[in-house]
Amino acid sequence: MVDLLDPSNVITRMFNAQRYDEMFKYCKELLSKIPNDMIALQNISLASIHLQKYDEAVEFCNRVLEIKNSDTYALKNKVYALECLKQYEQALESCRHILAANPKDIWALNSMGLSLNELGRHQDAIKYYDTSLEIDPGDITSLMNKALSLSYIGKYEDAIKYYDMAQSVDAKLKELPLAKSRLFERLGMTDDAFLAAQGVLNRDMDKIKRDAREHKCSVFHQFCDEEYKASQ
Repeated sequence: MVDLLDPSNVITRMFNAQRYDEMFKYCKELLSKIPNDMIALQNISLASIHLQKYDEAVEFCNRVLEIKNSDTYALKNKVYALECLKQYEQALESCRHILAANPKDIWALNSMGLSLNELGRHQDAIKYYDTSLEIDPGDITSLMNKALSLSYIGKYEDAIKYYDMAQSVDAKLKELPLAKSRLFERLGMTDDAFLAAQGVLNRDMDKIKRDAREHKCSVFHQFCDEEYKASQ
């Protein structure tokens, strides 16, 4: 039988109902009785993040880490809060603690890259995305982050390739076609930019352009014609 008054269950109900203010106050009451209550400390840091009280979130995460300095949950909450505070050097330090315990933590690898990007260290960021992609070649976050980093340093063709790979993994992400399209525009490839904006993968663009040449029409008309036929 579930104990509805158990603190874990009470906190879970509040979290699921998005009652973060109540969750914060409840955890605060628990801590007034037991200052080192790990459940209360972990969850009050989570509530603080949702309430955008990032300084307090860092403070509560630090209290967890004083008890258990390798607590991954607290370290990840701290990283997120530090990123929101734009304290990227400190975020990197917390990420290093996570990676020291688990070098294959893809979340931490991506967070390292994101903070490095914010610090303008794009080449260093790419190394962490590469490590993540060695672990999971289909990790959508790493693919998108690497594409963004490559675009920052002007490697637009390479960036397009990684956006396309991400699109192959998850075609529902609406920002991917637009990101690809913008980069094609920067390269002066207007037909490719148009096709990318319509969600066409790179591998399918050549056929459409080739058919347009054979039919002596624009890529726009060729694409519209194919879309019309496919809808019949």
